[in-house]
Amino acid sequence: MSKPTIAISIGDLNGVGIEIAIKAHAEISKLCNPLYCINNELLTQAVQLLEISIPEEMYLYEVKGSFDIEPGRVTPSSGRYSYDSFMQAIHLCETKKADAIVTLPIHKEAWMLAGLEYKGHTDLLRKHFNQEAIMMLGCPQMFVALFTEHIPLKEVAASLTYEKLKIFLLDLHNSIKKEKIAVLGLNPHAGDNGVLGNEEEIITKVLEDINQEIGFEQFIGPIVPDVAFAPYFRKNYNYYVAMYHDQGLAPLKALYFDESVNISLNLPIIRTSVDHGTAFDIAYKHQANTLSYINAIKSAIEFINI
Repeated sequence: MSKPTIAISIGDLNGVGIEIAIKAHAEISKLCNPLYCINNELLTQAVQLLEISIPEEMYLYEVKGSFDIEPGRVTPSSGRYSYDSFMQAIHLCETKKADAIVTLPIHKEAWMLAGLEYKGHTDLLRKHFNQEAIMMLGCPQMFVALFTEHIPLKEVAASLTYEKLKIFLLDLHNSIKKEKIAVLGLNPHAGDNGVLGNEEEIITKVLEDINQEIGFEQFIGPIVPDVAFAPYFRKNYNYYVAMYHDQGLAPLKALYFDESVNISLNLPIIRTSVDHGTAFDIAYKHQANTLSYINAIKSAIEFINI
């Protein structure tokens, strides 16, 4: 079987992404044919800052642009280039020149300074494809899908409606057909039968209806959030749905920070990503960890082969 071609969206060049890509190139080349969305001028500039050489057989897909890389700084030029790299990677998948995208980290403030309206990769994918992408993060030991993502905490409860949650879970079911999925409650103690909030009534009704609709009990809950990630529960569940960002990602990153990846589900293309930021504090200092990136490549290949 031939190796898949994976478009690598290079991320913010002022951060650790390019170092990770170069450091892991030899290893991931055994798994796939990586196609890096960057031009030779900027790659040359990056390796000069790192004081290393460009790896052999590092194939580039030309993304136009020229600016001075400034390690550890938030700049509109680096933000714009990371966006352009991502859009080229999407184009490669849409035109069947690549089988999947793996993204290195962007900086959301840099995108804002560049005048971009998107809150990040997943938000852009939703608007580009006009489809509700699901953000799921994790590693083989534990995956967490987020019902709400980058919104203020004060808006989470109002976002939890029967219709929105049911659509979200049906879309998740279409991506994960058979695995049991634990759905967390919103409130402490999952509401304590209404004493601490009644949003769990909505969750319970959705789970009853959706399990009946799909024909088996796939979605379990609402689970009390503060015990959901205890060892006992993790023996029984590999997939979780969190009601909001930190509810799911705080325990995930406490347990599996270096290993985790970000996977976009419910889209016409395959996209995985590292589950960490630009790490400006260690950019170009030869301290970046490649594990999340390598796992993102492996996850992309798994989804290609499904």
